[in-house]
Amino acid sequence: MKIPCYLKNYEKLYQTNPREANLKWFKDAKYGLFLHYGLYSLLERHEWVQLREKIYVNEYADLKDKFTAERFDADYIAAFARDCGMKYINITTRHHECFCLWDTRETDFNSVNSPAKRDLLAELAEACEKYELGLFFYYTHGRDWRHPHAPNNDTWGGSARPGYDPPEPTYKYGSEHDLDIYLEFMKKQVKELLTMFPTAAGIWFDGIAVPLNGPTEQFKIPQMYEYIRTLSSHALISYKQGVTGTEDFFAPEHRIPGANVDKKILGKIGSRDKLIEMCTTMIDEPVSWGCYKGGKHKTVEQVVKAVEKSVRNGTNLLLNIGPMPDGSLDAHDEKILRKAGKILKEQKII
Repeated sequence: MKIPCYLKNYEKLYQTNPREANLKWFKDAKYGLFLHYGLYSLLERHEWVQLREKIYVNEYADLKDKFTAERFDADYIAAFARDCGMKYINITTRHHECFCLWDTRETDFNSVNSPAKRDLLAELAEACEKYELGLFFYYTHGRDWRHPHAPNNDTWGGSARPGYDPPEPTYKYGSEHDLDIYLEFMKKQVKELLTMFPTAAGIWFDGIAVPLNGPTEQFKIPQMYEYIRTLSSHALISYKQGVTGTEDFFAPEHRIPGANVDKKILGKIGSRDKLIEMCTTMIDEPVSWGCYKGGKHKTVEQVVKAVEKSVRNGTNLLLNIGPMPDGSLDAHDEKILRKAGKILKEQKII
């Protein structure tokens, strides 16, 4: 395979060890753009709106018929990230609602089968290659509010599913529930992502609290990691603070926790022998990753301080924007990040 454009300065190492080349690039990258975009964006009240408001699956699915993404401009987004001094983009390919932003064969609950009729990941992958940016794929793994065989609250904890009363009729319960069916679904989708987009920088799993609250081994996470290694010689793997400790980097939210903050987490949280990427979002009050109407956003000074602190600590910063319902970037956040990017470059922080 041709070397991904974002690794062009690491070509010599890539020829002998693609994954090491990617790890070195990631360590040098320092700063990335996170995008949370999905059906929840249409409601403008947090990416967990389905769980928080206990919207039943079929009612929530009606949002697909309103998903146009008419102003989602992949080229503009990639150019914007580059202009802000960012070296990579991470996008929600499938959030907990299970709506997919690519032409997946595993479910018709996707952007191509909506009024948008577009494979947003294909567009963004092309734009990232053009602007020499790495592209990571956020993928919900432990938490899913649509698939019938995804983890239920009785075994995996209260935030695995919305607390429906009466119970959600499309979910499987008791002896009818088979987690292996869900695991196979995810395996096929991860294969799609890494074969349809072979230059992808990596897979960024989310939903860690669910497997950690139940029998973790049933999720077969080591086997998933091994499978990813067979699909891509360079793709990196992350699963928040780490489940097995074999992830390529840890990605805690908002701060780097101490090593003993949670005994359930099996990875070496905060260990300096592992690359760390702290992720945070532009909407601070209330904290939201998806579009939230009326939320309080970070200032230029806060963004500059966050990046400077992250770089000083030897970690990356993945800073999130929740695009508007139509897919356009939040105008306020765009203005703030452009100003912050100019300062970061002038001060040679990035």
